Amino acid sequence: MELKSIQNIYFVGIGGIGMSAIASYFVANGKLVGGYDKTPSVVTAALESQGVEVTFVDELTTISDSFLKVEDTLVIYTPAIPKESKILKFFLTNGYRVLKRAAILGEITKNTICYAVAGTHGKTTTSSILGHIMHVCGTGATSFLGGITENYNSNLILGEDKISVVEADEFDRSFLQLSPNIACITNMDADHLDIYGEKEALEASFREFAGKVSDTLIVKKGLSVEGLTYGVEEAADYQALNVAIEKGSFVFDVKTPHGFVKDVVFHLPGRHNVSNALVSIAMAEKHGLNLEDIKQALVSYKGVKRRFSFKIKRDDFVLIDDYAHHPTEIDAVENAVREMYPGQKILTVFQPHLFSRTRDFVTDFAMSLSKFDEVILLDIYPARELPIEGVTSEWLLDKIKNTNKSLQSKAKAIESVKNTDATVVVMLGAGDIGVLIEEVTKEIIG
Repeated sequence: MELKSIQNIYFVGIGGIGMSAIASYFVANGKLVGGYDKTPSVVTAALESQGVEVTFVDELTTISDSFLKVEDTLVIYTPAIPKESKILKFFLTNGYRVLKRAAILGEITKNTICYAVAGTHGKTTTSSILGHIMHVCGTGATSFLGGITENYNSNLILGEDKISVVEADEFDRSFLQLSPNIACITNMDADHLDIYGEKEALEASFREFAGKVSDTLIVKKGLSVEGLTYGVEEAADYQALNVAIEKGSFVFDVKTPHGFVKDVVFHLPGRHNVSNALVSIAMAEKHGLNLEDIKQALVSYKGVKRRFSFKIKRDDFVLIDDYAHHPTEIDAVENAVREMYPGQKILTVFQPHLFSRTRDFVTDFAMSLSKFDEVILLDIYPARELPIEGVTSEWLLDKIKNTNKSLQSKAKAIESVKNTDATVVVMLGAGDIGVLIEEVTKEIIG
């Protein structure tokens, strides 16, 4: 496909974090961009400020005439859009060129030097760290991210078209559309079993992705995939050593097959983020960047919104927002909070994401949430799914061993957080809890 010849691009599901990054990229390249999404959000507002026409009504009458010209329009959709969407059905049945988000990302990056970050967890943080390093070091890379970076207030770090940094998403086997030159795999924990059925199929898909890497694959030590390895305080090709916390930040040394650098400073909490920083350093060094330059770039990295984001940070009270929606991610957040605030009472407000994920990992969710001092559950956020009989937040709540637990409405949760005696509150989930935490913040700050 010759993208330069296409003038009009319509996105079905334009408010998705991955979709909106591509939409912004096309706007920057002079295309006419429009799209539909179910609800307004901060993301859609940002697109509208760039001149993108966004509709929130799933009716054909909302589509501008410019996008009705079959020969001039490319349509991009996300698998998260329901199949019964009137707009999507119209484009699919009337001769338009229609591609999934993963396919268009593959088209954009196939003629670039492509750095791809894969893994069930850590993709957004790792790719944003790498994108930041590549940007600060002047490589001209363009990075497509799955979250809004604090440094750039965007999910797109716009550069040139010779080098790309992308998240290699395993959902719907999307990452098999990519042609990566250098890639990493951060982990292969079971997830998206509504797509894969079983963990073994997920792992097979990761190995298929690994086979598509043309140059170098770097994998977390212990994964069943061949490649260079990385690990924190363990033997590997790339190592983070002498890890310590100084003035609230991590400080560590990095040893690679090509060099050694001391006292790398990294401001994100949690040892899992040290691991994410390490593999980002490895990939940047593979690009040819000097370890000292990488070290200097890393100091200014501020993180990704909704990834351990401090909404309130006072001596007597802390409110943290995090996207964690898988038991492993919840464990990582809990560990990081305990490390930073030892001995303090920690309340978590959790919104389960997807009926199928809740069903598949209910025991693990219960174990992870039981580690907090108090648990407030919200109803399951359905996203793309219909309810599954018997799969409810009440069912999950019953399995949590912590007796200090409750199921609450969003309104009640706001009051509970406002009046809690916990000194640390962590609000977790991938649904619309991100909107709720803004309301909580306003209530507390006043």
